[in-house]
Amino acid sequence: MTGLPRRATDAVSVLGFKLGWSVVRALPERAAYALFDRVADVAVRRDGKGIRRLRSNYARVRPELSEAELDTLVRQGMRSYMRYYCEAFRLPSLSRAQVDGAVVVRGDAEVRELCARGEAVIAFVGHLGNFDLAAAWSAGNLMPVTTVAERLKPEEVFQEFVAFRRSIDMDIIPLTGGEDPFHGLLDAARGGGRIIALAADRDLTNGGVEVDLLGHRARMAKGPAVLSLMTGAPLYAARIWYEPAPAGEGLGGHRTVIEFSERLVPRVQGTTAVRAADLIQQCADHLAVTIREHTSSWHMLQRVFVDDLAAPVMPSASAASAPAAPAASEPVAGATS
Repeated sequence: MTGLPRRATDAVSVLGFKLGWSVVRALPERAAYALFDRVADVAVRRDGKGIRRLRSNYARVRPELSEAELDTLVRQGMRSYMRYYCEAFRLPSLSRAQVDGAVVVRGDAEVRELCARGEAVIAFVGHLGNFDLAAAWSAGNLMPVTTVAERLKPEEVFQEFVAFRRSIDMDIIPLTGGEDPFHGLLDAARGGGRIIALAADRDLTNGGVEVDLLGHRARMAKGPAVLSLMTGAPLYAARIWYEPAPAGEGLGGHRTVIEFSERLVPRVQGTTAVRAADLIQQCADHLAVTIREHTSSWHMLQRVFVDDLAAPVMPSASAASAPAAPAASEPVAGATS
């Protein structure tokens, strides 16, 4: 009997995602985005663990904000995160023209040349903006994307996400529950014809490296750098964020911006570990610009800063006095990994 509540919760989660992919895409665009804004606002009022972590991360990177300004930013950030979910549910029904019209790309000339030659490209990305929309755009304009995805629970939800991402020509390598994902990445890099995009601004393996992120020590995954050094495939950092779209353009009033860095090469000599650490620091520096300037597009509801790894997250003062809100599901951790 002890497993029944969990099984019931899992069933509700699976049903919710299946309804999302079928019902949300059938709603008029304005109604769909308004619904997800409402979900975001309810989640913020509930002040769950993920919201408190989002607030803590935002407070670290934007220390100049007042409590009220931070409250506003958290609400904007959660609305941005739910915008990603809304677009993910609706993405399979979008036309190529709609996808292309919702994405603006900068600094991609060198990447385009590599893609035209069928060479593999490695992209360090963060939990920023809409990774899936960026991948869908890449499949039609550059090359299909290969990535590693954190295995969600229940398994049926993970399989729904895998099916969705494969529908937009994204190849998914599970982080756990299968063969060593790094071997799959090596095969992809050596085979060419793919952009290997890895959300590495959070260390999921406990084998990452410490970097400076806007004046704070943070842990990030070293996989993109090690993969580049081992295979010779070029490494870039890709910044992704939301910005308001001109009237009649974008999706739900916003569009996704993708900006590639120049090719990143080690600035130091030494072992693979030393050179990889330098490359990841360069990636962190590149992403830091977006995290600072477009903070609400950074959907980081998990621990990333070293000082937070062993520290509890306390309820915010504003949320402690807030009225009770209707129940809403916590966002799925790692959905954009």
